[in-house]
Amino acid sequence: PGGPHAEVVALTEAGEQATGGTLVVTLEPCRHTGRTGPCTSAIHQAGIARAVVACLDPTTGAGGGAAVLRNAGVEVETGVLADEVARGPLEAWLTSHALGRPFVTWKYAATLDGRSAAADGSSRWITGEPARADVHRLRAESDAVVVGVGTVLADDPMLDVRPDAGHQPLRVIVDSTGRTPLSARALAGPAPAIVAMCEHADNPGYPRTLSLPATADRRVELPSLLSRLAERHDVVSVLLEGGPTLAGAFVAAGLVDRVVGYVAPALLGDGPPALAAAGVGTISAVRRLRLDEVMRIGDDVRLTLRPLRS
Repeated sequence: PGGPHAEVVALTEAGEQATGGTLVVTLEPCRHTGRTGPCTSAIHQAGIARAVVACLDPTTGAGGGAAVLRNAGVEVETGVLADEVARGPLEAWLTSHALGRPFVTWKYAATLDGRSAAADGSSRWITGEPARADVHRLRAESDAVVVGVGTVLADDPMLDVRPDAGHQPLRVIVDSTGRTPLSARALAGPAPAIVAMCEHADNPGYPRTLSLPATADRRVELPSLLSRLAERHDVVSVLLEGGPTLAGAFVAAGLVDRVVGYVAPALLGDGPPALAAAGVGTISAVRRLRLDEVMRIGDDVRLTLRPLRS
């Protein structure tokens, strides 16, 4: 944040070759002056003759760049591949702006019969190495990774991106009462970490915490968690990797925007499910999703789905 926008970087690299050229962008160039100058001015000064824009900028301050460019004599075409871009590189940003909270992807791994672990709690590994590598890709694309204290106590995960590609997401542990051990691996390592606790809960010594309102059953209020992550930590996209309890709470609250499930060709027959207590008591209240993609990852299958919004 605060650095030159992609248009300015591209024009700088192109130099004089930009004169009379065509600029292709996913998002409408900004017209406002913030930490940097307006992209529309840079485009006009570079001599760009034509701009192809996928999605218009919905924000009040930055939107309207297409009209500014047209008034400056630049030919502008908008809406090119808009649906594909809105479901691809700009999905998290557009959703975050529209809903006023980060875009949430719930990721889970399960056997064919829907178990996330065996009856004794062991879960390493349900899926194969290619699927686990794909999860690291999801982490690298996210601003924050969120888990519950149950996952920390059961698995003691690092929650970082491996191999380290430069970007490490913020690691967030949802822990109402501060049960996370100070020795937890998620509190160490190269990535920043924070423990989200209920107000008035005692901090046993965590370096960074978020103090949040509690629900009637004394759990962290999830909408407040998301809004606070956006406001204080500039989080636009969240990867939810919590266990069945936290995942169920997010689903019940309608806070999941995308589901990425890794299904292994294996059966357990017993053990915890991938999802619990999602607020569905009868089949008429079932939460339907749209299946957008099915992809084989090694010996496993990756499903990508999005909730059907009413």
